[in-house]
Amino acid sequence: MLKNRLLAALNAEDFARLSTWLTVVDLEKGRVLYERGDTMDIVYLPNECVISLMTPMANGQMVESATIGCEGALGLTSNGPRYATARAMVQMGGRAARIAAARLSEAASRSPSLRTAIDTQDDALLGQSLQSAACNALHSVSARFSRWLLACQDRTGSDTVPLTQDTVAAMLGVQRTTVTAVAGELQNRGLIRYRRGVVDILDRSGLEAMACECYEAVKKLYQRTAGPIDVAC
Repeated sequence: MLKNRLLAALNAEDFARLSTWLTVVDLEKGRVLYERGDTMDIVYLPNECVISLMTPMANGQMVESATIGCEGALGLTSNGPRYATARAMVQMGGRAARIAAARLSEAASRSPSLRTAIDTQDDALLGQSLQSAACNALHSVSARFSRWLLACQDRTGSDTVPLTQDTVAAMLGVQRTTVTAVAGELQNRGLIRYRRGVVDILDRSGLEAMACECYEAVKKLYQRTAGPIDVAC
């Protein structure tokens, strides 16, 4: 449970307030946790899994606005359940801790330090969403794809990322043909090996050179809550 860095960063008293109500669940890849407008009555704190917040459009297209892994939580609140503003989907399967939003709100009402931790994490997620909006508008697909691969590696500690072309296209808001071209470019540079449904990261430093500034910007957003995100996450 403490593999989630937000939980691990809590002081002993605050963690004790939550531990009685925390349970661990396995979240399978592709599971939709919330649709936009749903009441988020359960808070998920990923251990190994990665959750994407996807913004769907009327024509069926989607683009990712934020990624949540072991550094944070989905549905975090100090004021009771809130409404989902995006589709929350499990992008990479694995374990997560979960707690009822009402229980978390109850605990936060008794602890200023827990409320501060929640609010700071909430600010970091908002900052990530704003950074993603700028990134999607201004940066190349290859830079954004590199950033996403690095973020997945950071959150899972694995050099192998299970990804289909459809998944990448949805996350980046591009066509599958664009994904094929970009993956081929990175593979030709020796940065990744792309096989059916799987990306192997071969050269992390090379990917970091390809990624846009948003990769480092998002990492810094979370330093205030649980320290830098890295492969030890």
